[in-house]
Amino acid sequence: MTTQTPARLQLIDLHPPSEDIRRLVQDGLQREPRQLPAWFLYDNKGSRLFDQICQQPEYSLTRTEIALLESAAADMARAIGSGVIVEFGAGSARKVGPLLKAMQPSAYVALDISAEHLRRSTSALQTQHPGVPMLGICCDHSQLDVLPDHPLIRGTRRVGFFPGSSLGNFTRDEAIALLRRFRDLLDGGPMLLGLDQPKSRSRLEAAYNDAAGISAAFAHNLLQRLNKDLGANFNPDMFRYEAVWQEAESRVRMALISESNQTVSVAGEPWTFSAGQPLVTEYSVKYSVKMARELAEDAGWRWCQRWHDPADDLSMHWLEAAD
Repeated sequence: MTTQTPARLQLIDLHPPSEDIRRLVQDGLQREPRQLPAWFLYDNKGSRLFDQICQQPEYSLTRTEIALLESAAADMARAIGSGVIVEFGAGSARKVGPLLKAMQPSAYVALDISAEHLRRSTSALQTQHPGVPMLGICCDHSQLDVLPDHPLIRGTRRVGFFPGSSLGNFTRDEAIALLRRFRDLLDGGPMLLGLDQPKSRSRLEAAYNDAAGISAAFAHNLLQRLNKDLGANFNPDMFRYEAVWQEAESRVRMALISESNQTVSVAGEPWTFSAGQPLVTEYSVKYSVKMARELAEDAGWRWCQRWHDPADDLSMHWLEAAD
């Protein structure tokens, strides 16, 4: 379904149907440890909560990445060239602005799982950049096989944009598969990939468990979504939130921990949680430069260049499809 909202912005809704969501939840609850896809966190309320997380003093990633893009966008544009910018997991679409200004793309295509959030963010962006045609696609980009056949995309060079270290939500094998999928979706075009880098345990755990409790609310909203969308009966008060740095895996694990032995109904099916059992809401892998290059190469990309902030906390990597 295609809808049109202000000016030159168009929206296509490819959100997974409810039966697919039910199947993914059942699959996730059968895993050990139990884990649901990270995009489940991003319903309309979850997307708003994540925007608040990005404004917390402990969470510097968003501010640092925006500052890096503002300072380096012109150099990135000269190196990478232009075309249609395709942003995977656009969210609030706050980071692409400097690239739109520097690259002067023929169009901007935003992919995100929350239709309402996508509508709001791209509408605001369209107002700021009225000369750039825009297309929003509501979808799970980790499962998308082909971009819709649309005049803004058809026959044009595609430049991928995946900031925010969102690739860290996936295991290494999943990340390789996702980067290969992006290569197909971009039809051989380049990609600008943002990755957060390892830091001290105290900084990382604080970033994902802010003092204001927004990260905890974000995680608990997952249970409220399951109650609303799948008729579950989770009591969020019976699960505590924790964020733990796992050094061996170079990742932060975020999870809801069952406070007692309890049975929860999800889509009419009972699931037993023991006291202390985690339900992983997401991982956030932190990639060193070496890890990032190896990952890209294993996924069929040629690593070309990186830009980083003054403290070298995070990087934007320019990747080209390998022959």
